[in-house]
Amino acid sequence: MKTNDCIYVAGNNGMVGSAICRGLKQSGYNNILTMSSHELDLTCQKDTNEFFKKNKIDYVFLAAAKVGGIYANQSYPADFLYNNMMIEMNVLHAAYESKVKKLLFLGSSCIYPKMAKQPISEDALLTGPLEPTNEAYALAKISGLKYCQYLNRQYNTHFISCMPTNLYGPNDNYHPENSHVLPSLLNKFHEAKVMNYPQVIVWGDGKPLREFLYVDDLADACIFLMNNYDGDETINVGSGDEVTIQQLAELIKKIVDYEGEIVFDDSKPNGTPRKRLNINKLLDMGWRRKTELSRGIISTYKEYLTNDSRRVK
Repeated sequence: MKTNDCIYVAGNNGMVGSAICRGLKQSGYNNILTMSSHELDLTCQKDTNEFFKKNKIDYVFLAAAKVGGIYANQSYPADFLYNNMMIEMNVLHAAYESKVKKLLFLGSSCIYPKMAKQPISEDALLTGPLEPTNEAYALAKISGLKYCQYLNRQYNTHFISCMPTNLYGPNDNYHPENSHVLPSLLNKFHEAKVMNYPQVIVWGDGKPLREFLYVDDLADACIFLMNNYDGDETINVGSGDEVTIQQLAELIKKIVDYEGEIVFDDSKPNGTPRKRLNINKLLDMGWRRKTELSRGIISTYKEYLTNDSRRVK
């Protein structure tokens, strides 16, 4: 990418999209195109097509998506499948028709089978059943990355995809029911500290293993891949480390400085027992993550404390 190329970041108000915008600006890119969901409804094919026709877009980062944690995925599977499929298909097709130079599609590690061999390599895709609690979201993401591959094969486009691990960082969603595990726990422990609650209840038994990546590191990887990778195979993006949910809860408790008790509710679902990505392909290209988990959570908590609009009180 050249610094003056028109770069469209779809989903710029979300955690991932905003991080990509930050990363692009820090790298000197000065022609970044953004549109909020109120300005442009990407689930509407007509509006999406008109937007691409009006703008001479060179590169696209497709980070727009309907996202949520276990509760949200279980409660609204039809919404997750429909909205994400519509966003992906509309943007990908419009990008193809507008002859953009290159597009990067953001997927999710939940595309891989529930019981995939650990760490999960890219070739594990479609080799077994998905985790039922987020199957709808995973099916949409699989369709998006496959459509990228099919467009490349049939029309010689340059559409690539990457699959990030569990993300956290600035601009996250802290809703107590619809957020992912790390921001949900951050919000729970902060609220318990402020309200002087004697305990914090954590879903599951605390044993599942999870890998977490600071969102600015993901943004750095996305820009790196856009400039250095051109191929059909999806590329995993992760930290290379993992912790149990219990270890994560204890770390957040320490960072928040909460003095109460942690109680694990094993009547609630654990989700996938382990989910660590094999990131050897990305490492072999020369990319490395920069942010350790504890430092990333400290930075995230500082942003959380200064951003009242993101917190659920």
